Amino acid sequence: MSENDFIPSIENAELPEESMKPVNVVGQTVLLAKHGGQVFGVSNKCPHMGCSLGNGRLKDFIVTCPCHGWSFDIRTGLYEYNKAIALETFECKVENGKIYIKILGDM
Repeated sequence: MSENDFIPSIENAELPEESMKPVNVVGQTVLLAKHGGQVFGVSNKCPHMGCSLGNGRLKDFIVTCPCHGWSFDIRTGLYEYNKAIALETFECKVENGKIYIKILGDM
């Protein structure tokens, strides 16, 4: 897999505005979130205790972990209160009604 490869995931219609959905792509779980008509991808695992962010809350560009309230910006992956902590982010694009996710590295 080259670093320029976008992997198809779900139909764009499966991710309504202001919602989130975890998807598995080449063995990795990515949390897709849609806000302002844009699709963002971040790691679905909170770095604090490994909770699934897919069960959390999305408000504007902030996803909040359901376990202990840690909150991250879906655009950058940065933790709101300590910029040294961040989620992995994934470039996403929508083409022909489908969401594609860019996965880097050898999978």
